[in-house]
Amino acid sequence: MGIKRCLACGDPLPLNSRIPDQTYCSCQECQRERRKLWQREKKLLDPTYREAQACAQRAWAERHIDYWHRYREQHPDYADRNRSQQRVRNASQRSGSPIAKMDASPPTLPLPSGTYRLELKNAEGVAKMDAYTVEITVLTTA
Repeated sequence: MGIKRCLACGDPLPLNSRIPDQTYCSCQECQRERRKLWQREKKLLDPTYREAQACAQRAWAERHIDYWHRYREQHPDYADRNRSQQRVRNASQRSGSPIAKMDASPPTLPLPSGTYRLELKNAEGVAKMDAYTVEITVLTTA
């Protein structure tokens, strides 16, 4: 039997013939990292899982309406830092560049046919994570 290294902590990982594909040790932090990476990949590849997670997150937020208010009260350094960063973002927005939370690209004219991600911006010009995938077919360029 050989020795592999844990992908999270780098400690030696004794090979177990019953678990030939094992890549993480049993340490709690390493298992947490393994689950976090699995969930990130699952969200990227599985739209049903992604929607279920978003629904669960919305339900949790509805049950814990005052969570962020209490968090900011208990973590004033976080709140001050966030306010400072928001002022910088607001100043950037006033200078003409819109704020996008995820992916944003400058418009290309004429718009080529293809599949696009459509996001609704609020009054301040901030695009949130909710988005639609749309197919656009250009009929004419004139």
